[in-house]
Amino acid sequence: MAQAATAEKKVVTRQGNRRRQLLEAAARRFLHQGYAAASMRDIASDAGMQPGSIYYHFPSKAEMLVAVHEEGLRRITEAVTEALVGISGPWQRLEAACIAHLTALLEGGVFFQVVMRELPRESDPTRGRITRIRDVHEQIFVDLLDDLELPAGVDRRDLRLMLLGSMNWSFTWYRPGAEPPAGIARKFLGFLRTQMDLSE
Repeated sequence: MAQAATAEKKVVTRQGNRRRQLLEAAARRFLHQGYAAASMRDIASDAGMQPGSIYYHFPSKAEMLVAVHEEGLRRITEAVTEALVGISGPWQRLEAACIAHLTALLEGGVFFQVVMRELPRESDPTRGRITRIRDVHEQIFVDLLDDLELPAGVDRRDLRLMLLGSMNWSFTWYRPGAEPPAGIARKFLGFLRTQMDLSE
């Protein structure tokens, strides 16, 4: 009985490892080749698998893109959530979240850049699923901005979109070693506070 359970656990672990290998291979292909040009055959080859074996884990390339987004956003959400532990003060919490978000995006690997670059076409049914996954992560920033005391008339939704847009697009000009992500995040927030006369 114990031997059977151990064998089953090994099979599950091996399958999980193969799925992770496929996701990493897919993320690299999507990032460097583009979603449209990347083929399931090439992704399988990169993961050291036969082309037919890939369909055991993912029924289509679109489902694989959704899974890449799920994994990338799961990781970045975990990083932001962990960064908020023990932090008090609304601006301090927003700063910690921005630093964690930007660090994961710029230094966390290919998953995060795929999340920012590759979205299915508007007509693709998987686009709505990816949007809902993103909304879960963005809700953290909705809550953080709701906690801020801001001047009357400031549109918190527009402020959130501007802040996240600035961070998410930074991978297009970021150069490793020039300035750490934490410094960039603090500058973004400094610009916001200065414009609203909230600088310390």
